[in-house]
Amino acid sequence: MGQYKHHVFVCTSGKTCSWQGGPEVHETMKKAVHRAGLKGVVRVNHAGCMNQCGHGPMVVVYPQDVWYARVDEKDAERIVEEHIVGGRVVERLRHRAPPGDNKKESRR
Repeated sequence: MGQYKHHVFVCTSGKTCSWQGGPEVHETMKKAVHRAGLKGVVRVNHAGCMNQCGHGPMVVVYPQDVWYARVDEKDAERIVEEHIVGGRVVERLRHRAPPGDNKKESRR
Protein backbone atom coordinates (compact mmCIF):
# COMPACT_ATOMS: atom_id res chain seq x y z
CA MET A 1 0.00 0.00 0.00
CA GLY A 2 1.17 3.52 -0.78
CA GLN A 3 1.03 6.53 1.47
CA TYR A 4 -2.79 6.54 1.44
CA LYS A 5 -5.34 3.73 1.43
CA HIS A 6 -7.30 5.65 -1.23
CA HIS A 7 -6.31 8.62 -3.33
CA VAL A 8 -9.28 10.43 -4.84
CA PHE A 9 -9.07 12.93 -7.69
CA VAL A 10 -11.96 15.28 -8.45
CA CYS A 11 -11.97 17.24 -11.70
CA THR A 12 -12.46 20.87 -10.74
CA SER A 13 -11.27 22.53 -13.93
CA GLY A 14 -11.43 22.09 -17.68
CA LYS A 15 -14.24 23.00 -20.06
CA THR A 16 -17.16 21.55 -18.08
CA CYS A 17 -16.38 20.19 -14.60
CA SER A 18 -15.57 23.62 -13.22
CA TRP A 19 -19.13 24.86 -13.81
CA GLN A 20 -20.92 21.50 -13.43
CA GLY A 21 -20.15 21.30 -9.71
CA GLY A 22 -16.62 19.90 -9.56
CA PRO A 23 -15.40 22.30 -6.86
CA GLU A 24 -18.47 21.56 -4.70
CA VAL A 25 -18.02 17.79 -5.15
CA HIS A 26 -14.37 18.14 -4.08
CA GLU A 27 -15.31 20.06 -0.93
CA THR A 28 -18.10 17.61 -0.09
CA MET A 29 -15.77 14.61 -0.46
CA LYS A 30 -13.10 16.20 1.73
CA LYS A 31 -15.65 16.90 4.47
CA ALA A 32 -17.13 13.38 4.22
CA VAL A 33 -13.67 11.79 4.49
CA HIS A 34 -12.93 13.93 7.55
CA ARG A 35 -16.28 13.03 9.18
CA ALA A 36 -15.55 9.34 8.54
CA GLY A 37 -12.33 9.71 10.55
CA LEU A 38 -10.16 9.00 7.51
CA LYS A 39 -8.10 12.19 7.38
CA GLY A 40 -4.51 11.11 6.69
CA VAL A 41 -5.70 7.73 5.39
CA VAL A 42 -7.63 8.97 2.36
CA ARG A 43 -6.44 11.89 0.26
CA VAL A 44 -8.85 13.97 -1.84
CA ASN A 45 -7.22 16.21 -4.45
CA HIS A 46 -8.29 18.69 -7.11
CA ALA A 47 -7.54 17.41 -10.60
CA GLY A 48 -7.17 19.14 -13.91
CA CYS A 49 -9.03 18.05 -16.99
CA MET A 50 -9.38 14.26 -17.28
CA ASN A 51 -10.33 14.46 -20.98
CA GLN A 52 -13.87 13.26 -20.26
CA CYS A 53 -15.52 16.66 -20.76
CA GLY A 54 -19.30 16.51 -20.75
CA HIS A 55 -19.40 13.44 -18.49
CA GLY A 56 -18.55 15.29 -15.31
CA PRO A 57 -17.96 16.16 -12.71
CA MET A 58 -15.53 13.25 -12.80
CA VAL A 59 -14.09 11.47 -9.76
CA VAL A 60 -11.37 8.81 -9.86
CA VAL A 61 -10.53 6.56 -6.89
CA TYR A 62 -7.11 4.91 -6.68
CA PRO A 63 -5.60 2.39 -6.23
CA GLN A 64 -8.67 0.64 -7.71
CA ASP A 65 -8.71 2.95 -10.77
CA VAL A 66 -12.50 3.39 -10.53
CA TRP A 67 -13.88 6.31 -12.53
CA TYR A 68 -17.18 7.97 -11.62
CA ALA A 69 -19.16 10.32 -13.88
CA ARG A 70 -21.84 12.96 -13.37
CA VAL A 71 -21.12 13.11 -9.64
CA ASP A 72 -23.07 15.63 -7.59
CA GLU A 73 -22.69 16.45 -3.90
CA LYS A 74 -25.09 13.72 -2.77
CA ASP A 75 -23.24 11.20 -4.96
CA ALA A 76 -19.93 12.34 -3.45
CA GLU A 77 -21.25 11.44 0.01
CA ARG A 78 -22.38 8.06 -1.33
CA ILE A 79 -18.96 7.33 -2.88
CA VAL A 80 -17.27 8.01 0.45
CA GLU A 81 -19.79 5.91 2.41
CA GLU A 82 -20.06 2.98 0.01
CA HIS A 83 -16.71 2.84 -1.80
CA ILE A 84 -14.16 4.45 0.49
CA VAL A 85 -15.61 3.20 3.79
CA GLY A 86 -17.62 0.16 2.67
CA GLY A 87 -15.38 -1.16 -0.10
CA ARG A 88 -18.22 -1.39 -2.67
CA VAL A 89 -18.04 0.41 -6.01
CA VAL A 90 -21.08 2.61 -6.67
CA GLU A 91 -21.99 0.97 -9.99
CA ARG A 92 -24.73 3.48 -10.86
CA LEU A 93 -22.10 6.21 -11.13
CA ARG A 94 -19.27 4.15 -12.62
CA HIS A 95 -17.82 5.51 -15.85
CA ARG A 96 -16.68 2.88 -18.33
CA ALA A 97 -15.22 4.42 -21.44
CA PRO A 98 -12.66 3.30 -23.96
CA PRO A 99 -9.09 4.36 -23.19
CA GLY A 100 -8.12 7.90 -24.13
CA ASP A 101 -10.06 11.08 -24.69
CA ASN A 102 -13.84 10.73 -24.47
CA LYS A 103 -14.99 14.32 -24.64
CA LYS A 104 -18.58 15.15 -25.52
CA GLU A 105 -19.73 18.46 -26.88
CA SER A 106 -21.23 20.31 -23.96
CA ARG A 107 -22.87 23.66 -24.04
CA ARG A 108 -23.35 25.97 -21.11
